[in-house]
Amino acid sequence: MKTLKRTFKIFITILLLWLCGHLIYIIVDGLTDKNMHADIAVVLGNTVNEDGTLSERLEKRMECGLNLYRYGRVKKILVSGGLGKEGFYEGDKMKGYLIKNKVPDSVIIVDNFGNNTLATVNNTLKLKDSLHFQSLIVVSQYFHLTRTKMLFRKQHFENVSSVSPQYFELRDIYSLLREFVAYYIG
Repeated sequence: MKTLKRTFKIFITILLLWLCGHLIYIIVDGLTDKNMHADIAVVLGNTVNEDGTLSERLEKRMECGLNLYRYGRVKKILVSGGLGKEGFYEGDKMKGYLIKNKVPDSVIIVDNFGNNTLATVNNTLKLKDSLHFQSLIVVSQYFHLTRTKMLFRKQHFENVSSVSPQYFELRDIYSLLREFVAYYIG
């Protein structure tokens, strides 16, 4: 019985060390901006409010993507999201934000079928040849970026970096744990 308890304690300790180590990696990776330049920014969608305005989280992502364009770090911006329960296509609303901020229509690509991270990755890569991009910067919350970049790399697209807005919420704790699990299950 003592051997079983000891083995269980060792197992739990290893599991907790793995969890803590991975969470630290997600946080550091997600908050690190290597100031890379790329052909295109891919801004992942999020909630559009019932009145059609962007949620604060989504607006912060859009500000981040807009700054990448304004500072010449990307040439084009792909906005990706699905049809939210509020009845709006996230991509269309994201494009509206960019147009309102004087980004030319010609550099904005809308993906209204990016219903989840994997769909966004797949949809983006389907456009690779027609958009002629060889590098990209993913824009999302810091906790979401490690897994998103991993999904691009699993599809053999290696030249991917990331930027996150400086926007934090209490729910990030839940999101970090969710991303830990999602990283390993796909």
